[in-house]
Amino acid sequence: MPFDKTKLAQLERTHKNWQNNKLDPTLKKMPERRRTFMTQSSVPIERLYTPLDVADLDYERDLGNPGDYPFTRGVHATGYRGKPWTMRMFAGFGTAEETNARYKYLVEQGNMGLSVAFDLATLMGYDIDASEAEGEFGKCGVAVSSLRDMEILFEGIPLDKISTSMTINSPAAIIWAFYIAAAEKQGVPRAKLRGTLQNDILKEYIAQKEFIFPPEPSMRLVTDTIEFGTHDMPEWNTISVSGYHIREAGSTAVQELAFTLADGLEYVRWGLQRGMDIDEFAPRISFFFNLHNDFFEEIAKLRAARRIWAREMRETFGAKNERSWLCRFHCQTAGVSLTAQQPEINLIRTAVQALAGVLGGTQSLHTNSMDEALALPSEHAVTLALRTQQILLEESGVANTIDPLGGSYFIEKLTHDTEAAVYEYFRRIEDFGGLLPALEAGFFQQEIGEASYRNQIELDTRDRVMVGVNKYANHEPLRIPILEMDPHGYERQVARLNQLRSERDNARVEKVLDDVREACVNDKNVMPYLIEAAREYATLGELTDVMRQVFGLYREPLFI
Repeated sequence: MPFDKTKLAQLERTHKNWQNNKLDPTLKKMPERRRTFMTQSSVPIERLYTPLDVADLDYERDLGNPGDYPFTRGVHATGYRGKPWTMRMFAGFGTAEETNARYKYLVEQGNMGLSVAFDLATLMGYDIDASEAEGEFGKCGVAVSSLRDMEILFEGIPLDKISTSMTINSPAAIIWAFYIAAAEKQGVPRAKLRGTLQNDILKEYIAQKEFIFPPEPSMRLVTDTIEFGTHDMPEWNTISVSGYHIREAGSTAVQELAFTLADGLEYVRWGLQRGMDIDEFAPRISFFFNLHNDFFEEIAKLRAARRIWAREMRETFGAKNERSWLCRFHCQTAGVSLTAQQPEINLIRTAVQALAGVLGGTQSLHTNSMDEALALPSEHAVTLALRTQQILLEESGVANTIDPLGGSYFIEKLTHDTEAAVYEYFRRIEDFGGLLPALEAGFFQQEIGEASYRNQIELDTRDRVMVGVNKYANHEPLRIPILEMDPHGYERQVARLNQLRSERDNARVEKVLDDVREACVNDKNVMPYLIEAAREYATLGELTDVMRQVFGLYREPLFI
C-alpha cells in the first residue's frame, strides 16, 4: 500500500527543516564537487531520495514478490540462491579450429554456456572467399561458411549437454540450420537442443547496420524461425531481442530499453499475424541488455524491463501463460566503455557493470575482457573476465538474497521514472503509425545520434569523466599480451571451402537451392528447406544469394 499521508506530511516538514538547518549551512562551508549530478544517460540525480519520492508505490502492484507478477524483483522465487546466472562468455575468432579450442578452454575454466561470435563476412552472408569479404576473415569472430565449419566449431562438444547462443541476425536462419544439421551429425535430435539465436533484425536497422534484405522480408524470416522453433525446438529461444547494440551505438539507457521492448512487441505482433497463439511462442522470446557505467541506472533499467514486459504481455496482448509474462535476459558489460588507454582499469569497469547486472537480476552474463579495445581477447584476459563473475557469485555475498536493493527510495524512484520514460517513447512510436513507419522515418536513428552527440560533448567539456582518457591520463607503454591468430588460417579456410565444393553432390546442391528459392517466393516456412540445404553442404553465400535474388537488398535512406 502507498505510504500514510499523515506520515508523509510530517516527513515533508522534517525534510524542509533538514534543508534549512543542516544542508544549507554545510553547502556554504563545503560546496559540492560538481554543479550538476546526472546518470550516464544525462538524467539529473537529486541529492537525496526519501519516501516522498515513492509516495504512490504499491508493493503488490509495482513490485510483487520474486517469481510473482509483475516480476520487478526477479523471475525466480529463489533468485540466485537456487539457480545462479549462466556464465556465458562470448567468443569467436579466426578459424573454426581456433575457436573450438577456446570453447574447450572456457568450459574447463567453469564457463556454463557457449556464445558464438561470427566474423563480419559471416554476419553479412558471404562465403569467406567472396570478394566482398576480403580482409575480414576472423577479425571480429569466427568464419563459418558451411556445415563443415560448424561441425569443426563444435567438435568434441556435446550439443545435448551445452547451451549455445549465436549472435547472428540477417542470415540467422541459415546459420541456425547449419547448427541443427551439425547436431544431427552428433546424433542429437533438434528437440533436445538448448540455446538462443539472436535473430533480432530490427535492431540492425536501428543501430548495428548489419542488414541485408529490406525490413518486410527480413521480418518474415524471423517469423519463420519463431514458428519453426515453437513447433520443433521447445528448448530453444528463437529470438534474443537486443538492446546491447542500440546502447553501443550511443543511446541512453531509457532509449535502449524503450527501443528494445518496442522491437520485442513488434515480433509478437508478427507472430500473432502468422496465426500462432501468443502462449505458444512468447515464452521463448528472450532479451539481451547492455550494462554500462552508471551502476544504479542499469539496475533500475533491468527491473523496469521485467515490469513493462509482464504488463504488456498480460494486459495488452492477453497472454495467459505466466511464462509468456517473463522478461528473461542475458547481459553483457559495455564494450564501448572500454579504453585502449590503461587497459588494466577495464577490469574495474567490468566488475562494476557485472555487479549491476547481478543486482538487476540477469539470467545470463558475459564479462568483457580488459584488452578488447585493442584486439580480440587473449586467453589470460578472458580468464580474468570469467573469474570476475565467479568472485561475484562465490565470494561477494550479493547472490545470497533476492533483489537486495529492492525498496531503496532511489532505486524505486529510478525504476518508476525509467518505466514512465519508456512508455513516452512507446507513445511517440505510435504517433508514426507503428514501429516500421518510425524506422523508415529515421526516428530511432536520429534519437540515438542526438544522444551520442550529447555524450561526446559532455566528455569533451569534462562534464562527464572517463578515467584514463579525459582525466587521470598517463602515457605508459602497453604491458599486456595481445592475441595473435594463426597467420595461415585464411589459406586453410579457403582450401577447405574449395575442397567442399569439389567433393559434394553439386547437382543435389542445385536442387536444394531451388527448393529454398521456391519456399522464399511462395511464402513457405524456409527452415525445413534450409536444414536440407545445410545437410547437402550448400554454403552460406549460396543460400544468402538465393535470398538476395528473391528479396532484394536494403539501402538505408539518408536521414536529415
